[in-house]
Amino acid sequence: MLDYLLTEEQIMIRDLARKVSLEKALPKRAEWDETGEFPWEALKAYAAADLCGLYIPEELGGMGQSVFNFCLATEQISRTCGGVGVTFAASALGSTPILLFGSPEQKKKYMPPIAAGKILAAFGLTEASAGSDAAGLETTAIKDGDYYIVNGTKQWITNGGEADTYTVIAMTDKKRGARGASAFIIEKGTPGFTFGKKENKMGIRCSATRELVFQDCKIHKGQLLGKEGLGFIVAMKTLDLTRPGIGAQAVGIAQVALDEALKYSRERIQFGKPIASLQAIQHILADMATQIEAARALVYATARMIDAGATDYTLPASEAKLFASDTAMKVTIDAIQVLGGYGYMKEYPVEKMARDAKITQIYEGTNQIQRNQIGLALIKELAATKK
Repeated sequence: MLDYLLTEEQIMIRDLARKVSLEKALPKRAEWDETGEFPWEALKAYAAADLCGLYIPEELGGMGQSVFNFCLATEQISRTCGGVGVTFAASALGSTPILLFGSPEQKKKYMPPIAAGKILAAFGLTEASAGSDAAGLETTAIKDGDYYIVNGTKQWITNGGEADTYTVIAMTDKKRGARGASAFIIEKGTPGFTFGKKENKMGIRCSATRELVFQDCKIHKGQLLGKEGLGFIVAMKTLDLTRPGIGAQAVGIAQVALDEALKYSRERIQFGKPIASLQAIQHILADMATQIEAARALVYATARMIDAGATDYTLPASEAKLFASDTAMKVTIDAIQVLGGYGYMKEYPVEKMARDAKITQIYEGTNQIQRNQIGLALIKELAATKK
């Protein structure tokens, strides 16, 4: 593994996240995957270890607003269980819009309890017929005096039903297309705000994924984030900032798949010797390790770039999410191949890792959308150099 020259604090964060995960998540990993039980036990342990506020400024109860430190913790948590990892990271996704665009009063109200792990947050953008196409959103928020009346549904919302605070993107002026979208903070328990059933998913099964349902849900104008028409910008700026976290999830899932494949290859005896001695297996392991390190380096570099004060990081954030998630999918499939028939059985955890890895190529913008963004960014850069 490359030496990333971590500070003492960063080493402490990495090791603490790993320790808590091994103690609280690993023993329940298979059970939670089978039953779909929400991992409150693990989340409470991360809160007790002060890991929930790594991306939040100290004045709001956090540990110092570091994307890099957050990625370190997310990687280690996901290295134990992808479902627990996304549950932990999704709260950051849901609260980042408040951090970026919230008023001082909004930040003071919501960020400290989120930083302390007392409540979870969630992000509501995707709908049945709209996700990447923000202009196609059907959920509306119609102004009525000092209030907005929200109607519509949001689909596949991570932490849905379990979170207390939701950042929701709704149309306040459909005639303006994407520029008619606005962002709101909506609390669980608000009349007219309910949830659909918990989805029965292929992977990350302990993570709660539900539909958000709004039926004449009345919210005060003070719950508007920023101003009307900023919804699309709020969503895009948020995703730019949180995509390295998806990369970190993917790296963690890939790393544990390599760990399992390496362990098995040293224990499995064929032709009188461990299969790890076979060049064919060594080559698979070598490719897995190299791809993981490349993905980790890209995720870390992007996170450090953001922490250093970069103002434009859409391109590297998309690259980090794209490359790391594609790597996780390939590496987990390779791990199954190393284990052979055992890799296909639930008795061994690599089949779960492959199921968990798949979603990292889909949520927070599919990898096809990432390629679109990367391609457009490259074209714009080229055009700018010719002026």
